[in-house]
Amino acid sequence: MAINVLIVDDSATAREVLAHALRKDPELNVIGSAPDAYIARDKIVNLKPDVVCLDVEMPRMDGVTFLKKIMKYSPVPVIMVSSLTKRGADITLESLDAGAIDFVTKPHQNIYDGIDEIEKELITKVKMAASSNLKAKIIKRQSVIKSKPKTLALSNTTNKLIAIGASTGGTVALSDVIYALPRDIPGVVVVQHMPSGFTESFATRLNQISAVHVKEAEDDEIIGRGKVLIAPGDYHMVVRRKGANYHVKLGTGDKVSGHRPSVDVLFNSIAKYVGGNAVGIIMTGMGGDGAKGMLKMHNAGAKTIGQDEKSCIVYGMPKVAKDLGGVDKEVTLSEITNTLISTLNSMK
Repeated sequence: MAINVLIVDDSATAREVLAHALRKDPELNVIGSAPDAYIARDKIVNLKPDVVCLDVEMPRMDGVTFLKKIMKYSPVPVIMVSSLTKRGADITLESLDAGAIDFVTKPHQNIYDGIDEIEKELITKVKMAASSNLKAKIIKRQSVIKSKPKTLALSNTTNKLIAIGASTGGTVALSDVIYALPRDIPGVVVVQHMPSGFTESFATRLNQISAVHVKEAEDDEIIGRGKVLIAPGDYHMVVRRKGANYHVKLGTGDKVSGHRPSVDVLFNSIAKYVGGNAVGIIMTGMGGDGAKGMLKMHNAGAKTIGQDEKSCIVYGMPKVAKDLGGVDKEVTLSEITNTLISTLNSMK
């Protein structure tokens, strides 16, 4: 059965180009388009699309405001279409918090010239959105964190390190986990699949709500207690040991598992240089990036945690890791931080 898609964008050119790209896949059916939120509202009600591609910035009613109304009155999976600007990044992250499944970025210049760059990504993400766990997204969006979850006191965590990998749905899920981390948590390194220009905004947003210090990683930066380092978009991040400290190295090698940064690249380095002193966490995401790396971590003596199917927006990466035998414990999103802390306290 074809996946019915509605395109909402104030630019007639953008609507035409996006529709042309989506129609190249026989499994996708563009059932209509709309230039603004008011026309789109009626089309969502009447046409009942399986997925909506929604422009981030529109006149009359902006994309985020309209998205919130969609999630409240006519929930449907939404892929945001964003510009590669600081403002575009900030609004896109707000959209993910408000209920969007994922996003694609418009080319820097003429959308005609750059459509080949995003065509495959757009098709893949629309298909993924159609089969995503929208219920988990809505439940997460509607839950309001009023106080930090209770966590166990940390004991002997010297030389420990935590590595987290996530993709689709990960920005909101990571916010939950990092928000609840105690200030003296061992150093944390994170790969969240995200393009260049978005990870800095993401790290800044997390830093504003967290007791720990969250920032975009810099090359050769020391991984310190109470610090969370986010891999920059378009850069692989690995961990190395230098004297008594762990530090990160950034690089622009080939994409791995289709991604840069790649969770597998990070986890492979953790397995080699940290081994049994590490805890790995694999969270919601499409595909299998990080699964093989998590198995290597597991075989090197690290403790490993996977997010369960019920709380994942897309149960891809954790499922592959579990099926390979790389996951020690699988828990729901709300239990990841406490499970992490109890795991750290059980390690020698």
